[in-house]
Amino acid sequence: MLLAALFGVIALLYASVGFGGGSSYLALLVLWGLPYTIIPMLALACNIIVVSGNSLHYVRAGHFNSRLLTPYLIGSIPLSYLGGTLIIDQTLFEWLIFLSLLVAGLLLIWQHKTFDDPNVNYQRPALPLAIAVGAVLGFLSGIIGIGGGIFLAPILYLLRAGSPQQIATTASLFILINSTVGLLGHLQKIGFSEMLLAYWPLLLAVFVGGQIGNLLSIKFFPLRILALITGLLVLFVSLRMGTKVTGLL
Repeated sequence: MLLAALFGVIALLYASVGFGGGSSYLALLVLWGLPYTIIPMLALACNIIVVSGNSLHYVRAGHFNSRLLTPYLIGSIPLSYLGGTLIIDQTLFEWLIFLSLLVAGLLLIWQHKTFDDPNVNYQRPALPLAIAVGAVLGFLSGIIGIGGGIFLAPILYLLRAGSPQQIATTASLFILINSTVGLLGHLQKIGFSEMLLAYWPLLLAVFVGGQIGNLLSIKFFPLRILALITGLLVLFVSLRMGTKVTGLL
């Protein structure tokens, strides 16, 4: 129940800025000592639940820009599936989670002020660059079990690729599609495990947290504040994960 409560809080914060929470789910599942072979599947399933709501909200609000999203998906989809089918050592898996969280947290904190900055001139990145970025993020996402949007969004803000609403929509759909493709890759690799059914409270918790997060972002708090809080949470979880992988735990 404690783990479910933590998942709900993470889903709330991540959903408020258009993300799914996969990176932090991964860290908590590792710290809780779950078998590392099912950890990516659980994290990806939680991602899908959370960003499905995000994506639906953003698309209905008219923020979907297919020309912004498509190049990144061209690069990410095949590499996400490939990454999901790979078998990697548990130590490498944990190091990848730690480093991914560390980078994501720092990027969010660095870029948090741009999350609702209307005074930006936008330009679409070059097609080869967008495909290459999507491929790298897709491969990493598939291997460790994240959607990749937590990296894509800060990159899009750095590139001034679109409005905050368009970037949030792009990140949410990127996470949703990559998480689905990555999950298929993991299922092909090891098949469906009945152990996953034992963790249904986590799926319920992220659904509830995700819905509350959407409400917060719509009606109550500026996105930049939510992005800063989320970045600090990600950084804290990364440092906690770092104590484990470095043997200091």
